[in-house]
Order: sequence, then C-alpha cells, then structure tokens
Amino acid sequence: MAGVTGRVALVTGAGRGIGRAVAGLLAARGARVMCVSRSEAELETTGMAWVAADLGTLEGCERAVEATERQLGGVDILVCNHGLGSAHEKVLWEQTTETWRETMRINLDGPFYLTRRVMPGMVERGYGRIVYTSSTAAAVAEHAGSAYNSSKSGLLGLMASAATDGAAHGITANAVLPGWVRTEMAERSARAEATRRGITPEQVWQERDAMYRQGRVATPLEVAEMIAFLASEESSGVSGEPVKVALGSVA
Repeated sequence: MAGVTGRVALVTGAGRGIGRAVAGLLAARGARVMCVSRSEAELETTGMAWVAADLGTLEGCERAVEATERQLGGVDILVCNHGLGSAHEKVLWEQTTETWRETMRINLDGPFYLTRRVMPGMVERGYGRIVYTSSTAAAVAEHAGSAYNSSKSGLLGLMASAATDGAAHGITANAVLPGWVRTEMAERSARAEATRRGITPEQVWQERDAMYRQGRVATPLEVAEMIAFLASEESSGVSGEPVKVALGSVA
C-alpha cells in the first residue's frame, strides 16, 4: 500500500487538536509534512517542519504554500483543518458584522485561498488529495452559531467544487464532519456555555457525551484517522463526499 509515502502534505491548524494528530499520522506513514498555524510556540513542539501564518489572509496562505514548496516540494496533500469556533457568537439577530466577517475570513476564505494556490501544481502532476475539516454543524446548526454554521456549510460547497474541477486531473476533495471532539477550541465553548447556563464545564461535557450512541465524544485521533485515509492514495474512489465522524450519531 502506497498510502502517503513520499507525498508532501500541508496541514493547517497543526499546532494542536485534530490538526496535530493528522500531521503526526501522516508523518509516521511516510509523508513529508509542513505544519501551519498562528502559534509558533505550539508549532515548535511538533518535531516537524512548520511555518506560522495567519490563514485568514491571502498573504498568510501564500506564505504557507511558498514555505512548503521551498522546503519540501509541491503540495500533494492539502488538509484544511484550521478554524475559528463559535463560543463567542450570539443568536443571529444579535450577531455582529465583525464576528461574521472574522469567521468567514478564517474558516472559508483561507481554505479557498489555499485550495486555489495548490491546485495548479496538482493538475500539472496529475495527483492531489484535498481534505477539509467541516463539522456536523454544517448539517445540524448549533444554537447561536450562525457564522460558524454558515462557514462550515460553505466548506462543503468549496469541497464539491474542488472535487468537480479536479476530477479529470487525479485530484480528490472530501470533507470530514466531526461532532463534538474534546479539543482546546471545544473546551472554550464548554466554558462559555457553562458560564451562560450557570453550570460547570464538566456538566456541559457530560451532556455532549450523552448526544452520541457510545456515550462519549470522538477523540482527535479518531477524526485524524479518517482524514489520513482521505489523504492517501487508497482513497482514490472517494471524492466530493462529506464524511461524518460522530460515533454513529443520528444528529
């Protein structure tokens, strides 16, 4: 099985959580991995090549791809995993324009810039794997999360477009839709919800665990395993698909 051996992978949001788990898996399986996030302190501990960049800007996305090409070679695998959560959002009629724009800038504009930048090289080489981390919120909206919900739904449109436009060139594009995963971003959400409701963060997590058939939320590694598969040569028959990683939840 060729998997990802020798392939160049650019993984965003790689300083922690799901992105860090993905980067580690791909590296362990033979890929040459560039880790990208905004935090140099987190990136320095990955043990892999890294570049700090604001992926909500065109300049930051260019910086990430150029560093990858310069140090490792053309990008064969793009994993767009970075994102801004919804802990700071309000119900739609109270949502600020600034929150909406900031969320779209990071969660949707960045993946577009990165995809547009790496696809010409993939087309030229006749191979590419693109994976987006969306969310079950793309299908079942979170309360008081209009910007997050919309941005994660938008990623599915971007994924479908990349899959369609890249199909004749050996490029696949897919998205994973995790439910709740106990990451730092989700912990912030739990603390915000707990404060709002007058309960403890652990009570929030108990409620989240109860939403799933296995009585627990998924782990970052479980989501990363699906992303790593979709990033591999063996996933060639899967493209344009939103894949839920939520322990069989019906929601």
